[in-house]
Amino acid sequence: MLGVMVLVFKWLLSAAALLAVAHLYSGVVVTSFVAALIAALVIGLLNTVLRPVLLILTLPVTLVTMGLFMFVINALMFWAAASILEGFHVRDFSAALVGSLIYSALGVVIDLALQRLLLEK
Repeated sequence: MLGVMVLVFKWLLSAAALLAVAHLYSGVVVTSFVAALIAALVIGLLNTVLRPVLLILTLPVTLVTMGLFMFVINALMFWAAASILEGFHVRDFSAALVGSLIYSALGVVIDLALQRLLLEK
């Protein structure tokens, strides 16, 4: 039960992080919290299902660029989510790159905060 609660809480915080990205960077637009919830879910699903396949397929390029190509893959996941959803818009690929960097940084903060909260119990 605790695992489900943590997952739901992380989803809510990820949606809030997406709203923060839209507030901090003009290249990303999120129209509502519901749109942010749906976008956070879709980004999470894309990162769970499609990202590992892309990482394997682009492994040679990722190795040659010393891992920097993973930023491109993250941006593509972010941009793909925006292209299939209403209420979540990313201006262009460069906006997807910057937006995904901010979103990833906020995701790291969320993960660290949740780990810290769970370890204190």
